[in-house]
Amino acid sequence: MDVRGRSLVLLAAFAAFVHTGCTGNAVSGEYLVGVGSYDVTGPAAHVNMMGYAHPAQTAAGVHLRLHSRAFIIGETEGGPRVVFVSVDACMASQAVTHEVLQRLQNRYGDLYTEQNVVISGIHTHSGPGGYLQYVTYAITSLGFVRQSFDALVDGIERSIVQAHESLRPGSVYLNEGELLDANINRSPNAYASNPPEERARYAHDTDKEMVLLRLENSNGDERGAISWFAVHCTSMNNTNRLISGDNKGVASRLIEDWKNGRRTGSGGRVGDLVSTTTSETESSRRMEGSVDSRGKASISELREELAKTEKKHLTGDLGSAGGSSHRRRLARVQCDGGACAVNPGFVAAFAQSNVGDTSPNVLGAFCIDTGEPCAANTSTCGGRNELCHGRGPGWPDDSVSNYVIGERQFLKARALYEAAKTAGRRLEGPVDSRHAFIDMANVSVVLEDGASARTCKPAMGFSFAAGTTDGPGAFDFTQGDAHGNPFWRLVSSFLHRPSPEQITCHHPKPILLDTGEINVPYPWEPSVVPISILRVGQLFILGVPGEFTTMAGRRLREAVERVLAEARAFPPGGKVVIAGLANTYASYITTFEEYQVQRYEGASTLYGPHTLRAYIQEFSRLARALARGEAVDRGPEPPNLLARQLGFLPPVLEDTVPFGVQFGEPILDVPKESVFSTNQTVSATFWTGCPRNDLRTNGTFALVERHVAVSDSWGPAYDDDDYSLKYHWRRPSPLFPGHSVAELEWKIPPGVEAGVYRLRHFGAAKPSLFFPAIKQFSGASRPFVVVS
Repeated sequence: MDVRGRSLVLLAAFAAFVHTGCTGNAVSGEYLVGVGSYDVTGPAAHVNMMGYAHPAQTAAGVHLRLHSRAFIIGETEGGPRVVFVSVDACMASQAVTHEVLQRLQNRYGDLYTEQNVVISGIHTHSGPGGYLQYVTYAITSLGFVRQSFDALVDGIERSIVQAHESLRPGSVYLNEGELLDANINRSPNAYASNPPEERARYAHDTDKEMVLLRLENSNGDERGAISWFAVHCTSMNNTNRLISGDNKGVASRLIEDWKNGRRTGSGGRVGDLVSTTTSETESSRRMEGSVDSRGKASISELREELAKTEKKHLTGDLGSAGGSSHRRRLARVQCDGGACAVNPGFVAAFAQSNVGDTSPNVLGAFCIDTGEPCAANTSTCGGRNELCHGRGPGWPDDSVSNYVIGERQFLKARALYEAAKTAGRRLEGPVDSRHAFIDMANVSVVLEDGASARTCKPAMGFSFAAGTTDGPGAFDFTQGDAHGNPFWRLVSSFLHRPSPEQITCHHPKPILLDTGEINVPYPWEPSVVPISILRVGQLFILGVPGEFTTMAGRRLREAVERVLAEARAFPPGGKVVIAGLANTYASYITTFEEYQVQRYEGASTLYGPHTLRAYIQEFSRLARALARGEAVDRGPEPPNLLARQLGFLPPVLEDTVPFGVQFGEPILDVPKESVFSTNQTVSATFWTGCPRNDLRTNGTFALVERHVAVSDSWGPAYDDDDYSLKYHWRRPSPLFPGHSVAELEWKIPPGVEAGVYRLRHFGAAKPSLFFPAIKQFSGASRPFVVVS
């Protein structure tokens, strides 16, 4: 390129930045940066898990705690800001978003509003449900569950407060790279229906690119990271009953532990906790306060120490556990009333993207009765969908698969993070945002041939009930059903018979549930949904209220990029990413061609065959306004249905124990004078109360403690936010409905320090329905020796 050409390019770039209102230090790449993280773990008993809609999948313990991770980036003090929240939930909820925004309004006025806040769910299918305001998504949770709702609202608000209070001048770097072995397409025949020339532009039938932001202060302090990668959080199948952030929760836990320095010595590797992967990182984290400076002890010294601690155990002396023992020792923030400390540590979110047709079960889908691959078009085995299941890389152990897919995301993110300042680019330029509410049930669109069409009132097709290879449905439903079944048509007509106009609008989808025309006791599906664009320099984040399939997401990104480029507002090095399941949930979005196939994703595309075109049209409108610095019509207000919610989950009546037994007392204890080593499992079972009595927010139900010989005290080592430790809860007998037990199960990770350990359980009991004062208690197992 000659000098004159370079001058014209530089002049055009300068004009684009001036045109989009770039002000303040953002031109030089310095922003205000804040991060926050808070526990949002909901009730760990009785509540149906959100995602699979499997009635039998109710919470019964904790494997990994759930978190809200908030990031605020602003130009200068008093300048424009944007807030991105990635929350360990199946999806965002209109009711949750509305309540969070109302609380932010009460705290900060108009600083953080619907205009600049995006709350995106990671799409775990192992978190408590009951927090969405529309009927369809609350049926299996027995309606609204206040505890689930409050845990999310409180945690999201507090994470944003932390991010606000930790704002400091800093920089943001962007890097991207391919991750090839962490997702597959679970509806490849639907993807194949897209035009051949379009498919030929892509090497894969899922997006393999991970996009990552690195955030740091001006003094070089590392603050956090956000990555976007499209993969369903369905590594744990619909039989799992332990709360978990699934593979993205694992990835966040690993990278935060890596950066915060919480590791177990020098020998263990991350993957060795559950598998034999090739990770070079160390194993699960250590909790503060557990360090013993004696150096390595011999087995005879450990046995002597064990004998002394067993004597104390027999007297009922539980000893010290590092302060307020039923709350987290690793809590990075301490809150007093409404004020939270401003040092949440390194915060890393693995956010969701255009996840619609992706699966983490990368070995493919197989019949559980024959071991043969499932039928390609219908995902059935002998005509039955229930027998077709996807296999993860650790098959047949979903816990292993979950860890491996999480670890693969972590390793790619770590590599991108470490190279972000050299191989990536520093974000520079304006911070801005646009937001609108769209009545998706009534959008007029222009088709490629110039004809006009409209979206439809929401409806679900027959293949919706078939489920997916990640979580099959029931009865005789199959994917790819474009005709329906007379029997189920009759059954569904008792709810509501779709009008001829509705049937025509959704064609070729055979309507099973005409959800858009049912409003008893309140609406079953959203009609008005929010859409958002956040801009930070060269990065444009599209907050979409659902699950775009791979090709649908590609078309949306390209359309927005094209609009920005035409307006000379797409800077060199620009990037458009999709943040899925954001601010509310409106199910799936397929391409027009995929919709014709009527796989699960097409049957779950609420607003008919032109849903994607409507979203592209409306996002293009937002992008155009953003580029021109123009305001956007807010659109129709979505309903706030919180006051109308009905919930039918029975309350906890009472917790009881057998006569002569205390809460926290072991039922099945660790054998006397036990010695364990790496990869062996230690367990103990305790009499307990229902975990709904106390969510133990920023606390723990389960703890591994290590004896500190020099002070003859116990220090925390692992808790229920560590992958090596599981907390199971159950009612053992219907004859004694108030009895419940807690089983703590610790698989000893590689690299653990030799020493004397014990398992500790924390719980809360409700004496009776008429005397509801909650009683806190704890119990401890016998001590035991762990050798390296």
